[in-house]
Amino acid sequence: MADGSGGAQRLAMTGIAKRYGAVRAIRHADIEVAAGSVHALVGENGAGKSTLIKILSGAVTADSGAIAFDGEPVQITGTTDAIGLGIATVYQEPALFAELSVSENIFLGRELRNGPTIDWAAQHAKVVELLDLLGVPVRDATAPVGSLSIAEQQQVSIAKALAGEAKLLILDEPSAILTDSEIDVLFGVIRRLKEAGVAIIYISHRLDELFRIADEVTVMRDGATVGTFPMAGLSVREIAELMVGGILNEERPARTVPDAPPRLELRSLGLAGRFHDVDLAVRPGEIVGLYGLVGSGVAEIAHTVYGIEPATSGEIRVGGTAVRPTSPRHAQRLGIALLPADRKRQGMFAFQPISFNISIGHLGLLSRFAVWVDRARERRVATELIERLAVRTPSERQPIGALSGGNSQKVVLARQLVRRPDVLVLAEPTQGVDVGAKEEIHRIIDGLAAEGTAVLVVTSDLPEALRIADRLLVVRGGTTIAEFGRDASQVDVLAAAAGAGDEAVSA
Repeated sequence: MADGSGGAQRLAMTGIAKRYGAVRAIRHADIEVAAGSVHALVGENGAGKSTLIKILSGAVTADSGAIAFDGEPVQITGTTDAIGLGIATVYQEPALFAELSVSENIFLGRELRNGPTIDWAAQHAKVVELLDLLGVPVRDATAPVGSLSIAEQQQVSIAKALAGEAKLLILDEPSAILTDSEIDVLFGVIRRLKEAGVAIIYISHRLDELFRIADEVTVMRDGATVGTFPMAGLSVREIAELMVGGILNEERPARTVPDAPPRLELRSLGLAGRFHDVDLAVRPGEIVGLYGLVGSGVAEIAHTVYGIEPATSGEIRVGGTAVRPTSPRHAQRLGIALLPADRKRQGMFAFQPISFNISIGHLGLLSRFAVWVDRARERRVATELIERLAVRTPSERQPIGALSGGNSQKVVLARQLVRRPDVLVLAEPTQGVDVGAKEEIHRIIDGLAAEGTAVLVVTSDLPEALRIADRLLVVRGGTTIAEFGRDASQVDVLAAAAGAGDEAVSA
């Protein structure tokens, strides 16, 4: 465990460059991090921040540049070098073994021993000490990690890093999969580590949260560092503009929603134990937002519309006809498409090419004589959608797992557009993507609505909901309780979602 050092320089990376073949991942990067500080690192997907972290953690080696640690020049040629220096990385999704206990995960490969045997008592006592330092309630160190929540697993990952005497902790998108209350716990842990003298590099697409936890921020763009700035002198908008290299236009073009019968209707829709009496309507060419806090039931509503969890009460109507989707394939035949929130587990085959990821689910449409897939047609469809959605990739043969978050999200969306749906349900459409990709996805959604698709956006990102939706419905306690127009304020919507008033609200 690091001792406090009064803000002395812990890390200095200067003139870092890295090339992968013809691709220059980093042209010139500089970053300095003080002990006992939280240093944010931001940039659009593809800006070079991930490569910089890989260099620092020893996963790849820089082509040029210098690294100093605690004032001494060092060489980091592998993960062993980084670990030896006290550099530890905790990724968004905890890299733990679910079957092993908390204690076994934390000390895996560096077990505390009493002679030839593991000293379990000493190891458990150390676990309790580490979790106490993090402010985590002491639990049974023998509990399987698989029995813990994602937030608790993340805390175990941090404890594992500290067990290795971490002096520099890299947190890569740590809040992306956490609830608001879990983020509060995470920030409490970070503050305790900061007080103990640990230097922390914090990477996040959620720019607003940086002001709660970071002391300064380094911005990267196009493989180079734009600069390092104190958080106190910046705003979210200024950081975003530094990331994209220009002025962001926050004004959305005026849209006219056709006066037509609803394309999608939910009438007193319910799923036993999850939600009940949900009412909404979406017209062709309209974008309706569905917003709720974690646990409100809003995510489950999207699943039911798509047939993942069939409704137990009420009805769904598409084009005026009552339907009851019993599976995603059935929903697709009814003209309903879904962009899932968890694109990695539910929406993509990481090692398969883009063309495969776009065509899967449409093999009947792309088959020749209903026997084999017409590969030429598959490539042609993929290429057209890549161009339409501005996916940045060398070709349709690129594995989707090699793309940035924003580009992989666009590929998953492209699959829903092989055959234009009547109804498109978008669950957390820009979760985990940078500000530039978010703008592009919003543009795509606007374009789909303009073509006559009825769009339902299910999101926990309130600013996004207010910006993109023509109307916004709020879900609380498993049912729709309020509706807002385009002139609604964040304060009013959040108050309704949090239960500031018991009566239904309309604005």
